[in-house]
Amino acid sequence: MRRVAIVAAGVTQFGARKAGLKDLIWEAGKAVFASNSRLRPEDIEGLVVGTVMPERTANQSHIASLVAECLGIKPQKLSARTEHMCASGSVGIRYAQAFIAAGFADLIMVLGVEKLNLPNMDEALFNMGAGVDRDWEACYGVTAPPCFALAAQAHMTRYGTTEEQLALVSVKNHNHAKKNPFAHFQKGAEVEQVLCSKMIATPLRLYMCSPITDGAAAIVLASEERARDLTDRPVFILGSGQVVEGFSLSALHDDYSHWPPMKKAAANAYGMAGITAEEIDVAEVHDCFSIAEIIAYEELGFCEKGEGGEFVARGCSDYGGKVVVNPRGGLIGCGHPLGATGVAQAAEIYSQLRGEAGERQVREAKIGLTHNNSGMGEHLVLIYGAA
Repeated sequence: MRRVAIVAAGVTQFGARKAGLKDLIWEAGKAVFASNSRLRPEDIEGLVVGTVMPERTANQSHIASLVAECLGIKPQKLSARTEHMCASGSVGIRYAQAFIAAGFADLIMVLGVEKLNLPNMDEALFNMGAGVDRDWEACYGVTAPPCFALAAQAHMTRYGTTEEQLALVSVKNHNHAKKNPFAHFQKGAEVEQVLCSKMIATPLRLYMCSPITDGAAAIVLASEERARDLTDRPVFILGSGQVVEGFSLSALHDDYSHWPPMKKAAANAYGMAGITAEEIDVAEVHDCFSIAEIIAYEELGFCEKGEGGEFVARGCSDYGGKVVVNPRGGLIGCGHPLGATGVAQAAEIYSQLRGEAGERQVREAKIGLTHNNSGMGEHLVLIYGAA
């Protein structure tokens, strides 16, 4: 198979935006083309759009063709939409990578977009219930917060993880977001502020949860030969892994503090890349709730099982630690516009491995990782390396 690299990346401002769906698409398109002056819309051979619920929030389907027309792209080799809840953007990247690696195209854009905020926020919250089993879970209020609260309770009971350690994840990511001009939140946070915020689902408080966010992001993937023509510093996809072992709570591993599919997806990605977890310099992980980042430390191999709370408490996931996790602020600080999240994670790793992340720059970053999940039983890991 051919090697595949990112050659351009751009993101919009994340937040509760007045912008509509098309506005976000235009902003992301402008940003990605501005990041590489050698690229033009007419060069793009394929397009994959990651988005979850535009039919519900923008009354719009047929999204890939809409995006193509908005950006002046006329795909000749691939046009598709991916929907896999929170991992939609990452799945789109993996599809595009496989398509290029197989020789079907040389240059594909992956764009993720989501317009989630609505005039009536009750409707926005109702829409998020579409990501779980509507008949047997969502209708009883078992949506994302209580699901991940169960994971937090299990982790605290089994391993002694504390509420303060959960808060430290939020503090780190909110403070990282202060250095990201595109983040939803940019004021930082302190432990007391997190611990005194509103309880959402015990033990998860407001500041331990990712917000409902609007935003978009785009990257352009190229075959190695094409990439060398477009940039002197391509960032290659070294490996990937995706594992799905459960949708509803009843189908998951019986210990919610242990997420076997994430460990398997990571092992597949590390194996393909020919590296170990010890070699990761910077990681963008799916911190939809603070407990998710703590469990990610463990399942991705950054620390032993049960040591995630201590890992963040010792500063191992921050600058100067073992691996810098979520330098752009993660989902908690930067926001979580579903289909755009995985693409924005890739854009951050692209900037980091090229040494272009400004105040957020991780020193001498050579290998990066992104992780997305769509609930506790579905995980996707991508590994990137500087040329």
